[in-house]
Amino acid sequence: MKEALPNYMQVGIVHFMAYPECMKGEGPIYDTLTKIVEDEFFAAVEITWIKDPAERARVKTLLATSHLTVGYGAQPCLLSQKLNLNHFDAAERKKAVDQVKACIDEAAEVGAEAVAVLSGADPGARREEAFALLVGSVKELCGYAKSKGLRFVLESFDSKYDKKCLIGPAKDALALCKAVRKEYKEFGIMVDLSHLPIQDETPMQVFGTLKKENIAHIHIGNSVKQAGHPAYGDQHPRFGLPGGENDVPQLVEYLKALFEIGYLGKGRRPVVAFEVKPLPGETSGAVIASAKRTLLEAWALV
Repeated sequence: MKEALPNYMQVGIVHFMAYPECMKGEGPIYDTLTKIVEDEFFAAVEITWIKDPAERARVKTLLATSHLTVGYGAQPCLLSQKLNLNHFDAAERKKAVDQVKACIDEAAEVGAEAVAVLSGADPGARREEAFALLVGSVKELCGYAKSKGLRFVLESFDSKYDKKCLIGPAKDALALCKAVRKEYKEFGIMVDLSHLPIQDETPMQVFGTLKKENIAHIHIGNSVKQAGHPAYGDQHPRFGLPGGENDVPQLVEYLKALFEIGYLGKGRRPVVAFEVKPLPGETSGAVIASAKRTLLEAWALV
């Protein structure tokens, strides 16, 4: 592609993955987020919970000055506390819903535009029952997010390698969209290039199933299917990691598929966000710079 990248997308990054020391709502959140805010390569950023109200106030001010599109990921809150939006126990399910509502409040407080979650575990034989419970939770949260002026998004994950989530393969993500979008048209699925190899799906399988109207957000990154590898599963290692699944060729295929379904197109400028994490011995700065180079190289080949 000869035209400039910013004409077609807002390049974003998931802050809490690039700086995993902040994933639990603590750590040097303001200082590390400042590095992203001051990097003009980025037009968007995604944050997660911030436990300290004073730190949250500082972040709110920082983001207000940044001219960045801001998203909020509730996935770390759910995963770290083993909360499940499709739990069979009503009290446990309410804990998950209440946590996400607290995240929605926090997202609205800091000026985010959308909140993302993931489904709970795939229970196997009781999948249909779990699916119905998830639909109920998602509808309740869509309504709550809408009351706060935010969009609500669910990210699809793998169903058998690592997170083993109910949603899941594209066909299940589509079924969820059909159930929820009857009432909440703004609801959609986040698709992550990192997850496609461990979903055993190709970009066109996923995008061809979901279609543009059901896709709410896009992530790009890497994963490892090789058992015994230090970064096995859904660890979001850097592009091109030996033993990893995604590098420039796979990103080119992914971007071409997004153009093919009309999700990317001149003037649309949706957010396309890196989700990459340093492995032990790697630095956040090097992994972020590597991701930028990978995208620029892939863009030249699209």
